[in-house]
Amino acid sequence: VQLQASGGGLVQPGGSLRLSCSASGSSFIISDSDMNWYRQAPGEQREFLAGISSGGTTNYADSVKGRFTISKDNVKKTLYLQLNSLKPEDTAVYYCNLYDKYGFDYWGKGTQVTVSS
Repeated sequence: VQLQASGGGLVQPGGSLRLSCSASGSSFIISDSDMNWYRQAPGEQREFLAGISSGGTTNYADSVKGRFTISKDNVKKTLYLQLNSLKPEDTAVYYCNLYDKYGFDYWGKGTQVTVSS
């Protein structure tokens, strides 16, 4: 399985971005797996942001609840993260993660999000 994250960029405070993470592999790779978004700022540990189970149940870190929304398209084999009301402290590299039904863990290379005026 290969994951490719995209959609990052430079945005002003208060702005929005939508990140995407496309997955290679079987047609059911997204529908059969739990998927997550993490981020890592310079000098910081990787931080969990949001997760969506194979069945579609979502959960969020308190730091992003109400501002970020995770979703997926099983047919397109793509995971999304809608980022709203962005703050400078949201600046980080954002990573997608897939945990498949066999217990294997996969990571994409990340996409940079920079929030600055």
